[in-house]
Amino acid sequence: MNRVTVNPQFCKSCLYCINFCPKKVLVMGNERNSKGYFSPVPAEIDKCIACSICAVVCPEGAITVEKDVENDG
Repeated sequence: MNRVTVNPQFCKSCLYCINFCPKKVLVMGNERNSKGYFSPVPAEIDKCIACSICAVVCPEGAITVEKDVENDG
């Protein structure tokens, strides 16, 4: 399964990652970081295609995407 990780301490709630995700994987979370911003959380990670658009558009570099690579044995 692909994985999206958001570092909430870097996030400033710009919503770019949520707005640009083609599969709508991320939603706004309900916990504030130390600066008072809410950060996104993966809601439907099974829909993630690991396109990394969320990480690319994040101006704070708060998002990393890991693509699941299946082993052939």
